[in-house]
Amino acid sequence: MQHANQGHSKDISGVGLHIGIVQARFNADITDALADACNRTLHDLGVDAEHITLVQVPGALEVPLALAALAERDEFDALIALGCIIRGETYHFELVANESGAGVTRVSLDYGIPIANAILTTEDLDQALARQHEKGRDAAYVAVEMAQLLTDLAPSDD
Repeated sequence: MQHANQGHSKDISGVGLHIGIVQARFNADITDALADACNRTLHDLGVDAEHITLVQVPGALEVPLALAALAERDEFDALIALGCIIRGETYHFELVANESGAGVTRVSLDYGIPIANAILTTEDLDQALARQHEKGRDAAYVAVEMAQLLTDLAPSDD
C-alpha cells in the first residue's frame, strides 16, 4: 500500500505526459501565481515544457469551454483549470463558483480525461493569496497522478 506524502503519492512521474492548462485572467495576479507554481511543479515531476499547453480565457465561466476544446483535440493526458473567484456583495460569486465547477466536472466526465480543478473560491483576497502557490502545486500533482491512474486502469490489449 502506498503512503501519501502531504497528500501526494511519492512515486508519480510526469515523464512523457502532455498536459493542457486553462487559466482565467480575472484576478490575474492570483492566477499568474497559480500558473507559475503549477508549471514549476509539472517541470519538477518530469513533464517536458514542450508538452505543456497553456491557454488563457477571460474568467472562470469560460474555463470549461476551453477545457472541452482541448479535450476534443485528444492530445492530452490530463488538463488543469486555474482561476480565482473572490466573494463579493452579490449572488454572482455563487453563480460563477457553482457553474464553473459543474462545467469542469462535466468536461472531465464527458471526455474521460482527468482535470485538476484549481479554481480558487475564497471569501477575500487574503485567502486567495494564502492559497495561490499551494493550489497551483496541488493541481500539477493531481493532474499527473490521475493521468497515471487512468493509464493503469485502462483495459489491457491482451
